Amino acid sequence: QVHLAESGGGLVQAGGSLRLSCAASGITFSSCSMGWFRQAPGKERKFVAAISWSGRHTGYSDSAKGRFTISRDNAKNTVYLEMNSLKPEDTAVYFCAAVAARYDIVAVPPTKYDYWGQGTRVTVSS
Repeated sequence: QVHLAESGGGLVQAGGSLRLSCAASGITFSSCSMGWFRQAPGKERKFVAAISWSGRHTGYSDSAKGRFTISRDNAKNTVYLEMNSLKPEDTAVYFCAAVAARYDIVAVPPTKYDYWGQGTRVTVSS
């Protein structure tokens, strides 16, 4: 059974940092592209960042570029999202997602992903 467990969310002041983690089980993690998405209240789920199974390739939304860094540790079956210079508009529930990938590529659209975690809430106060 596939399980993705996010952690690391919380309340932080604007300008602060958080590091989200997503621990995966029940999948061959090293063969999966991984992604982070977020959903603000009343809004649709949006792409934040993605990483290929080797970690060599990454992709970011415009809002995440320069502030967020996605990384992974295949030995620990974990993907991370380092978030710096946080803004109130970053407030959302953050989800990690996984998809078995034939090639070492990033996947952006949420429809590409097969497995999702339950999310971790991030609140940025002004």
